Amino acid sequence: MALGLRRAHRALTAFAALFALTSLLLLTGCAVNPVTGKRELSLVSADQELQIGKDGYSATLAEYGQYDDAKLQAYVDSVGKKLAKVSELPNLDWHFTVLDDPVVNAFAMPGGYIYITRGILAHLNSEAQLAGVLGHEIGHVTARHSAKHITQQQLAGLGLGLAGAFSQTFARYSGAAEQALGLLMLKYGRDDESQSDALGIKYAIAAGYDPREIPATYAMLKRIGERGGSSLPFYLSTHPDPGDREARTTALAATAVGTRTGLLVQQKTYMDRLRGVVFGEDPRGGYFDGSRFYQPGMGFELLFPDGWAKQNSHSSLVAQEPSKAAFAQVTLAPNAGTLSPAEYVAALKRDGRVASATGAVETIGGWPAWVGHIVTPPANGAATGTVLFAAWVRQGPDRLVQFLGQSAAVGDANDVKLGSLARSLRPLQDARRASPTPDRVVVGQSPSAGVFNVMIGKLGPCAIPLEDAAILNGRELDERVITGDWLKSVAPGKKL
Repeated sequence: MALGLRRAHRALTAFAALFALTSLLLLTGCAVNPVTGKRELSLVSADQELQIGKDGYSATLAEYGQYDDAKLQAYVDSVGKKLAKVSELPNLDWHFTVLDDPVVNAFAMPGGYIYITRGILAHLNSEAQLAGVLGHEIGHVTARHSAKHITQQQLAGLGLGLAGAFSQTFARYSGAAEQALGLLMLKYGRDDESQSDALGIKYAIAAGYDPREIPATYAMLKRIGERGGSSLPFYLSTHPDPGDREARTTALAATAVGTRTGLLVQQKTYMDRLRGVVFGEDPRGGYFDGSRFYQPGMGFELLFPDGWAKQNSHSSLVAQEPSKAAFAQVTLAPNAGTLSPAEYVAALKRDGRVASATGAVETIGGWPAWVGHIVTPPANGAATGTVLFAAWVRQGPDRLVQFLGQSAAVGDANDVKLGSLARSLRPLQDARRASPTPDRVVVGQSPSAGVFNVMIGKLGPCAIPLEDAAILNGRELDERVITGDWLKSVAPGKKL
């Protein structure tokens, strides 16, 4: 009987969803694609695209951070605006942002929001190459690839109900924020990628750039993937290769150029802008030494369980037990004001963001704290909420450090490790650890002719392996370098 009732409930739910979708289709109908000029089914209006991009902007900056270099930001924005002006949507309010992230990546959000990381900027070697990357991302926006993908998801019955999994307080731990960002940074299909490749070349040459520089970008990405073994550079994970991209874009670029001359490469201009860009992880935002994490900016350190996978971002620290049996996340508690840890827990309960809490006040690292377990409110039809390990430490007048975690059961070995993680919070007192400096890109011209793996040493000590330096320059280790060739290296910073 219970099984029959569940089937009946699912049937009614499906009917209601179908009715809602049909109503939505009647309201939205079709839209004209700016690139093709054809009418196509879309459940996302232009105004909704603008709102998605606007909402995603703050989430993206919270997750990755904007790179702190106003001149570089302005430079990238000027190149992007130059390309956008020759696109099918020249009057859109375009935004081009450099993210403070070492990962080799670039992506687009609906409504004209284009992001490029300092990681991929370091690997490009001319303004024309930059134009190719930005033009490709502009193509995803002008061809409305995000709107198409969202429409396909809704038609498949997946919907966009991401925010209801947990309360807003615990959205990041539950994965809702990550899913929302994932929705905005869609993994496009191969046809979309091919179209954006072609559009990137179209926009680049229309803006006066030489598109024959573009294929080298895909050669670089391929080498990074091969260098990393089974792991792809993040760009390729979100931008699937529709084939031999280097060969295909080479042919497209040659056709586009034809007999034209005087197209811009702008290598010197680009190299000058690249000088001093932070390379790799920036230790000033926190860094790991084994299982110990140091946060110079906030003046604390933590000890994570041995063997756990760990990752640091601008908004959180996350860790995972090797068999995925337990998870941990460290953030700053939202909207905490000057509340004590116990007062904050009481406020969460009062506001309905926590169903119940069991724990006690204690002192961690000399700071007031609350440690225990909480239960989130039931969501998505569940009968009960989720039990989480939780701790809050008032680490400063404007900082309440929040620990959230989950294991198989309260009191098991991993739950004990979550408690040990929270209780390991200590003031950072080692002056050497408190003033790290990052690795940075250095740029110069070869003083004489020679082999790359010899001439790169003329720029000084290099913080990365020679093979990685070769990829950074789009060169082979045994490739001949002539006098005056531009070269990039990475000057080592210091963590101790």
